Amino acid sequence: MSHPVDIHVGRKLKKLRVSRQLSQTDVARKLEVSFQQIQKYEKGLNRISASRLYEIAKVLEVTPACFFEGFHDEKGVGTAEEPAVELANVLSSIEDDAAKKKILEFIESISDSPLPSSIR
Repeated sequence: MSHPVDIHVGRKLKKLRVSRQLSQTDVARKLEVSFQQIQKYEKGLNRISASRLYEIAKVLEVTPACFFEGFHDEKGVGTAEEPAVELANVLSSIEDDAAKKKILEFIESISDSPLPSSIR
């Protein structure tokens, strides 16, 4: 069974990867591993070593500490992130760029803060 920290770090990896519009294959190529390995990391099935976590953080342009933000205990692992990850997955599957832009503009119009330039 996977450790709660491994699950949390894997979910953070997926959330960051999706928010940067990178595929598992994109990240895998940069790390010189298979996309299946990225899948296992994201599911918490394989632990990420400290050196690999450092490399992943560089690829995603975050600090390694970012992967542990929000982890408090087993009960709180991932509950707030899952809907955001699912929404990002659905949004990234939309092939019509004009429709995607309208959706992002709508989200920005009803939110309290502007969308990051990396999303637009």
